[in-house]
Amino acid sequence: MTNSLRILETVARLGTGTTAKEITEALQMPPATAYRLLNALVGDEYLARTSDLRGFALGHAISGLITAATPPTISAAARAVIDEFRSGNRFAVHLIMFRNASLRIADEDPDYPLQSAFNLCRYPHASAAGKLMLAELADAVPFALPRGPLTKLTPDTITDKRQLAAVLAEVRAEGEATEVNELEQGFARLAVPVRLNDGPVGGALCLSGPTERFTGIRQHADSARELASRLAPFLF
Repeated sequence: MTNSLRILETVARLGTGTTAKEITEALQMPPATAYRLLNALVGDEYLARTSDLRGFALGHAISGLITAATPPTISAAARAVIDEFRSGNRFAVHLIMFRNASLRIADEDPDYPLQSAFNLCRYPHASAAGKLMLAELADAVPFALPRGPLTKLTPDTITDKRQLAAVLAEVRAEGEATEVNELEQGFARLAVPVRLNDGPVGGALCLSGPTERFTGIRQHADSARELASRLAPFLF
């Protein structure tokens, strides 16, 4: 793995068209080792061959990693629309974007910051935004969920994968997702999809508050959907 990373770093430093000879010379690596690793990296799409087949460039998989790791940014216009909505209700409003079957916090409510941001991004099965992503991006579910047991963050976290599959089917049918004491004890959230022109879902608008106020949160579902519709052109 170390040699593979060194090869990727060399291609990134020398640029598109870097040859196998340049890589072996820069790394003082035996040609047989370099060619074996280069073929593996091309097969996994971390590298791509140039059109003349003489050199290499960074591949699609690297672009995906960069995209997933980079915090999402939103325009001032999108932020203004969210802030206007926040001023008219008593619940936290967060915008979560979907990146390569993962969650990224795009706009956190400054007055009610997330207390479990790390768990929200890491354990999609436990959050309303995560369940919305898993339900809408059905093909990504095997990739997004761990192969082993699901982590139980609270006594109410769903850890049975068959039960989770049934919940995701309900989310797909209803077009919204909820969590009650599943990500964080004492808190409940509603997530509605943010999509453009009925296309793929690219994010979730989340309303959050104490569990005892969940009924009030649900009453804002229609206004949240309207906001999500207004936001979409500014985000995609």
